[in-house]
Amino acid sequence: MRKWLDRLYQASAVLAGLSMIGVLAMVSLTIASRFFGFSAAGSDAYAGYATAGAGFLALAATLKKGEHIRVTLLLGSLKGGAHKALELLALAIATLLSGFLAFYSAHLLWQSWEINDISVGIDATPMWIPQIPMALGTLVFFIAFADELILELQGKRVAPSQEDAHHE
Repeated sequence: MRKWLDRLYQASAVLAGLSMIGVLAMVSLTIASRFFGFSAAGSDAYAGYATAGAGFLALAATLKKGEHIRVTLLLGSLKGGAHKALELLALAIATLLSGFLAFYSAHLLWQSWEINDISVGIDATPMWIPQIPMALGTLVFFIAFADELILELQGKRVAPSQEDAHHE
């Protein structure tokens, strides 16, 4: 199961990277269209969709690598059972909130498909299509938080240390 989950997080990160390449392609197309005088209608909207997709798809992999911003001032001052209890509480709340986010993202996608919602731009894109990365990314994010919570409950979780934190 661990290998499957790690592959899921990695696949989500790869899709996020491909979305960033999509942003590059759309911005390049917009620049080329202005330079060579042709129309690239909707390219700015597609760049926005790809940017949002990259952000959502990168959530789980970023969490699993310990790269999310954490405020550890209180957590760092606690030891033993109090530290574990607060860590469990934080992970339980995050799992619950990410579950709500995944559910409502999927609900929005379904609703957009059901009512045939389209973008207001000239491209008239069915909105459920660019909502797929959001729904997928939030689902994988929820799975990652549930994974972290279960690992913490089993005593197998390796929490990122302050020394490993990036200070940029």
